[in-house]
Amino acid sequence: MVMSVNTNVGAMIALQNLNATNAQLATTQSRINTGKSVANAKDNGAIWAIAQGQRAEIGALNAVKQSLDRGVAAVDVALAAGETVSDLLLQMKEKALAATDASLTTSARSALNEDFKALRDQIASVTTNAEFNGINLLETGATGFQALANAQGTSTLTVGAEVMALGSTTVSVATTQSIETLTKATASLTAVSNSIDAVSGALARLGTKSTALSTHITFVRTLSDALESGVGNLVDADLAKESAKLQALQTKQQLGVQALGIANQTPQLVLSLFRS
Repeated sequence: MVMSVNTNVGAMIALQNLNATNAQLATTQSRINTGKSVANAKDNGAIWAIAQGQRAEIGALNAVKQSLDRGVAAVDVALAAGETVSDLLLQMKEKALAATDASLTTSARSALNEDFKALRDQIASVTTNAEFNGINLLETGATGFQALANAQGTSTLTVGAEVMALGSTTVSVATTQSIETLTKATASLTAVSNSIDAVSGALARLGTKSTALSTHITFVRTLSDALESGVGNLVDADLAKESAKLQALQTKQQLGVQALGIANQTPQLVLSLFRS
C-alpha cells in the first residue's frame, strides 16, 4: 500500500461514505418531521404532481359540500315554514267550516272572522320570512336555486320554488279572504281545503329535494375521504419504518466518523518511517 502525505485515499473513501450516510439521515429526519415521504417536488416530482392534482380535487369537493350544505339549509327553512303554513290552513279550515253554520249569531261569526283573518295574515308573514342566505322558496317571485354537484362545476342539483304566498297557485286563499258571511265562508272553505292539498304536495316535493341533497352530501364526503386516503398513500411516510431506519443510520454515522478518524491517522504512520 502506497503511503502519501498528499493523498489519503482511505480518508476520502471514508468521507464519501459518511457524506452519503448523512444525506440519507437528513432525508429520514425530514420524513419523520413532516410525516411525508414526498413533501415537495424534489422528493419525487411525479408523485408530488399527482398528489397536488388530487389535493385540488379535494378542495373543489369542499366547495361542493358547502354549496350543498347551504342548499339543504335553504330547503329545511322552506320546509319548516311550509309546515307552519299547513298548520295555519288547518286552523283556518276549522274556522271556515264553523262559519258555514247558518245559525251563527252576528257576534259569533264576527269573532270567527277575526280569527280567520289573523291566521290568514300569519301565512303572509311566514312565507315572507322563510329565507336563508338570501334564498326564499315560498315567497311570490321565488325562482329556486341550483347547488353544485361535482368538482368540475358542470353538474348541479336544482331545487324549484314552491310559492305558498296568499293568492298563489298553491295557496289559493286570497289576501282579502274572509268568512264574514255564509257565502264567503263557503267559498273560503273550498279555497282553504284546496290549499291544504296543494301545500301537502309542495311539502312532499321539498322533502324529496332535501333528501336528494343530503344523499349527495354523503356521497361527496365519502368521495373526498377516499381521495384524501389516496393522497396519503402516495405521500405519507411509514413512521415505524423510518424510525427503525433512523436508528440504523445513526449507528452507521457513528461508525463512519470512527472510520474517518482511523483513516486520518494514516499520514502519521509516514512519520514513523523517519524516526531513528
